[in-house]
Amino acid sequence: MRLLIAVIGLAIAATTAQAQNWPDKPIHIIVAFTPGSATDVIGRAVSNELSAKLGQPVIIENKPGAGGTIAAGLVAKAAPDGYTLLLNSSGHTVSPWIYEKLTYDTAKDLVGVSLIARQPNIMVVSPDKGWKSVSDLVKQAKEQPGKISFASAGVGSATHMNGEKFKAAAKIDVLHVPYKGTPEALNDVMGGRVEYFFSPVVAALSLVRDKRLVALANGSPTRSSVLPDVPTTEEAGYKGSGYDYWAGLLAPAGTPPAVIGKINKALAEVLAMPEVKERLAKIGADPAPNTPQEFDALVVRELKENGELIKAAGIKAQ
Repeated sequence: MRLLIAVIGLAIAATTAQAQNWPDKPIHIIVAFTPGSATDVIGRAVSNELSAKLGQPVIIENKPGAGGTIAAGLVAKAAPDGYTLLLNSSGHTVSPWIYEKLTYDTAKDLVGVSLIARQPNIMVVSPDKGWKSVSDLVKQAKEQPGKISFASAGVGSATHMNGEKFKAAAKIDVLHVPYKGTPEALNDVMGGRVEYFFSPVVAALSLVRDKRLVALANGSPTRSSVLPDVPTTEEAGYKGSGYDYWAGLLAPAGTPPAVIGKINKALAEVLAMPEVKERLAKIGADPAPNTPQEFDALVVRELKENGELIKAAGIKAQ
């Protein structure tokens, strides 16, 4: 028993010493999407300041593909020492339901460090439709079941999930049309070939301001800081329709809590900086730091909710 206690004591001491000395080499953040994507831009908006806070270089590496699951798989198998982290989006809790045979367990192999930012989606339509409110769109959809379509930037994307949540909440029969990306979806909404799209706010903002598109509602649970006068779909009366798009930092399971705590504290300080807030505001993102425990609880909750939604909608990866 004395030997066992001594071994445990040495292990605790070693872990404590590791956390106290951490970091002593560069930190790699693996981004689950391409350079220039919303998630990538959010990561680069904080990386320099995070490096200064932690006293070591913070290196951004992009490993896109398969809805973010390639990057997630790499980080899940990395050493749990805080030197390899994952920057992923809310698609993290969608992927397990639409991709078969993942190389990792979303709920067990990765743990939350902190959310970084939330970025709303905006329901946009062509001005030619003449719709002035979400209710106008819903009314026509109910009068013409199966005739109205909504675009997405791909199966399982945040824009798709936002559309499916709204469809279920509004109880309408509409057709989903997936595109290769946001620009293609926006072009076809403007051209009237598809009726509406829950676009990332940064992509649609200039088109709304130029009156080439009409923003009927904010698809997220809260209003956008860059379009504060646009109500949410929930405020329009469609309870449960809001989809929360986020970008957050995760670590391999087993990473010492003290190390995660150091990163969390540094990131919260970075996100409070006026220059970082301004940087994020330019892409329509709002800082959203939270605790590792809150982030883990969010992942568990969204895994359940998205699983139910995907099963009900019959969504499969393409």
